Amino acid sequence: MAGGAGPGGAREVLLVLAVAGAGLALAVVAAFGPWHPAVDGPQDRGAARTFNPG
Repeated sequence: MAGGAGPGGAREVLLVLAVAGAGLALAVVAAFGPWHPAVDGPQDRGAARTFNPG
């Protein structure tokens, strides 16, 4: 049954693989790309800094 899909099916599979590959490449760039912290140092985290459990 799958053997009779024709060239349109093959083109669709190639398109899906190309989009998946592009997404994977963007995810790798986002995960392992250079990251530079802000120039003004760490930001105030509000309640996380002022919480005093005692």
